[in-house]
Amino acid sequence: MQEKLHLKLHPGTDPPKFESKITEIRDGALFLEESYCYPRGGGQPGDRGTISYDGITSKMLEVMPGDKIIHPVDDESLFKEGAKITCEIDRLWRNRNSRMHTAQHVFSAMANDMYGAETVGNQISEKSTRIDLWFPDRDQFSSEDIIDQVNTIISNGAEVLVQELSRADILSHENMRHTKFMDRIPGSVEVLRVVEIDKIDLCPCAGTHVSNISEIPPIQIIGVKSKGAGKLRVTYTEKH
Repeated sequence: MQEKLHLKLHPGTDPPKFESKITEIRDGALFLEESYCYPRGGGQPGDRGTISYDGITSKMLEVMPGDKIIHPVDDESLFKEGAKITCEIDRLWRNRNSRMHTAQHVFSAMANDMYGAETVGNQISEKSTRIDLWFPDRDQFSSEDIIDQVNTIISNGAEVLVQELSRADILSHENMRHTKFMDRIPGSVEVLRVVEIDKIDLCPCAGTHVSNISEIPPIQIIGVKSKGAGKLRVTYTEKH
């Protein structure tokens, strides 16, 4: 499995250009010796941007996961294996996804604290984010109450920290959230990246995030939909 170098860079906003070498070209995509691009996963879209080589610049489409990170391009015939390239990640796209991912952590934490709700799914899209929540009693849920709480916490600010912990430490930590999904991670992975929003949230996560939640604009709920017994799908977006 190729190392995901984006994990080493926090905050995940304003990613720098990086140089690499093409190791393989296949099925409309480039495979690079190393990559700082975020591949789609965990409800967060993959990076996009441009890849340049020998005076030619090609659009890089959404980066996808795999044993090796997949960098789709407009025209693979422009490139050759062994060539050195420069990759520039779309900063506006990455920064927005980072804000929305961190906002999702805040929202999920508040849903858990206020209603005992578990986040069972989430997806960031171009215009909004959805969170699927399971409630012990979903009748308690109030859009107005939770959005007020989330926006108050965001405006107050809190540092977003990243660390690595062993699987055992994660499972035994009394403040760790979302440990029910640890069985989805191969047992061979013994150390995981953990994202902490100071005094608000702590959970395993491989996504990109802001350095402080004060960087997130206020959010607004634009939809609440029943998804079966005890479940609600809440959709929100940034408020400008």
